[in-house]
Amino acid sequence: MTTADAQGDEKTTLLAALDSHRDAVVWKLEGLDEEAARRPMTPSGTSLLGLVKHLASVEYGWFVETFGREREPLWFDPYTDEDMRATADETTAGLLAFYARARAAADAVITELPLDAVGAPPWKPDRTVSLRWVLTHMLTETARHAGHMDIVRELIDGATGDRPRT
Repeated sequence: MTTADAQGDEKTTLLAALDSHRDAVVWKLEGLDEEAARRPMTPSGTSLLGLVKHLASVEYGWFVETFGREREPLWFDPYTDEDMRATADETTAGLLAFYARARAAADAVITELPLDAVGAPPWKPDRTVSLRWVLTHMLTETARHAGHMDIVRELIDGATGDRPRT
């Protein structure tokens, strides 16, 4: 986070914090081969690639669909645990590109709308949420899963932290 981000307005600060966690998510896959990136490391099957796929899916859902924008067609059902599992034909490069597209689509919504803009998640038809709420929710969601990724990556090869050591 830069000084400008840390001293910016509310939207700038929230987006900078979200981007910091998003970048940590991407970094957690750096230098791993396909097998390690998709290796289930918990009894529930959590893998680094599965978490990236999930985070891309929820970025599209909360930011894009909630505010009436069109998302790219998905090849899996985002309302089941299919978004938490990387299949054999999904590659690290492919899922990172999917995450990058979801981030860009979400950022377009964040840039275009004020924080008090209200949207309705299609999977919760009786609920409305503000962009401020969605940004806060996704900041929490991304940080939570980045923490999971910290543990999974450490179990794979011992790498720790939220960014490369300089």
